[in-house]
This record gives sequence, structure tokens and C-alpha cells, in this order.
Amino acid sequence: MTVASLHKKPTDVASMFDDVAARYDLTNEVLSLGRARSWRRQVAEAVGARPGERVLDLAAGTGTSSLPFRDAGAQVVPCDFSLGMLRRGRERHPDLTFVAGDGTRLPFADAVFDAVTISFGLRNVQDTDAALRELLRVTRPGGRIVVCEFSRPVNPAFRTVYVEYLMRALPPVARMVSSNPEAYVYLAESIRAWPDQRELAAVLGAAGWSRVAWRNLTGGVVALHRAYRPAA
Repeated sequence: MTVASLHKKPTDVASMFDDVAARYDLTNEVLSLGRARSWRRQVAEAVGARPGERVLDLAAGTGTSSLPFRDAGAQVVPCDFSLGMLRRGRERHPDLTFVAGDGTRLPFADAVFDAVTISFGLRNVQDTDAALRELLRVTRPGGRIVVCEFSRPVNPAFRTVYVEYLMRALPPVARMVSSNPEAYVYLAESIRAWPDQRELAAVLGAAGWSRVAWRNLTGGVVALHRAYRPAA
């Protein structure tokens, strides 16, 4: 990944997601080879939202990832920096309260959420450390975070095949189904440059989260990291 793309301005990335909003959920299903729904289900299980809890779903896009928390009886707040995504989400899910917000400067008071989660969005935030500290700030003491993000396949042979898919197969497939296929070239590059499971766990710990643990999904293509805000 080039230095320039690593340091894309938030407004540039937001505009990119505005452009892909129309067919974002469909594109994700196709490019994940049908695994996206299973990943969302496992995120919901890891968060374990309970009736009456407040859950922040950051980088919620069109709100598809927020539905399991709503269905569990939690008060979920889908938040995203892409106005295009939010408009599409409000059309599809008018019962959800969508909020526009930058992950590094969240528009919420301290310690107001029981759980916070972000799926496939942390690597698109300009300052990962700042975003994780902001998520810590808005989480109540003892509350939890679940991060679902692309990671590093654990099998070396599969890892080679996976990287080839990202850089060679993903862009042509995106051209067939996405409203902005060029955006997926950037996304493929961002996945390759992202820290692996152990490195991301260290980043979470450095941001102040405790009891950091992770488990691999689909052989490490995706990893779920879970941690807690210290109670004291």
C-alpha cells in the first residue's frame, strides 16, 4: 500500500463510501463469497447485546449490521461518517436512529454505551489509535468492545491464494456488481496493509482496553477481537 493511500483524508474516504452506498450490501455478499452474513451473526453473538442495553455500531453503513442488536432488544445507535450510507440506511430502516459521526471525534458523552462495535471499518479510520480511545471514552466502565476486521489467514498456502484473490480477482468482480468498483482497489490494498491478529490486539491494549482476546473466522480471513473497558 502506498503512503498516499495510507493517509487518505477522511473526507476522501467518506466520499468513496458515498459512491458505493447504493449496492454496498450486495457487493459485500458477492465479494465475501457469501460469508458476510455469517460474520455479522458471529459479531452479534460476540457482542451479546441484552434488552435495554445501549450499543454503538460504528461504521454501520446502511444499518444492516445494527439489525441483530435491535432484534435483541438493545437500543442500538448506527453511526457512520458517510452521509450517502446514512441516507440509504434511513430509507431502508426508518426505525433506527442513524447518527453522523467521525470515529476519532464521536458525538456522544462519556460512558454512555454498554457495548461498542465496529465491523470492517476500523482500517478506514485515519487514526486507529484515536478511534479506539474514543470508543473507550464512550463505553461505560466494565463495558465491552467487539472489532470485526479482515486479518491474516493462518495457513500459509491459503494466505497466498487469498492475497492473489484480493489483488487480482476482487477488482474485476467489483466491476460487475459495485456502483464504484475503483473503490475496491483501495479496499483490497487496505486489507493487505492491516495489522494481523496479534498486532491488532496489542493496539487495543495500548489504547486502554483490557482482557483483549480474539478468534479467527474463515481461517483467519477475518478476526473478531473482544476487550473490555477497565471497571476502575
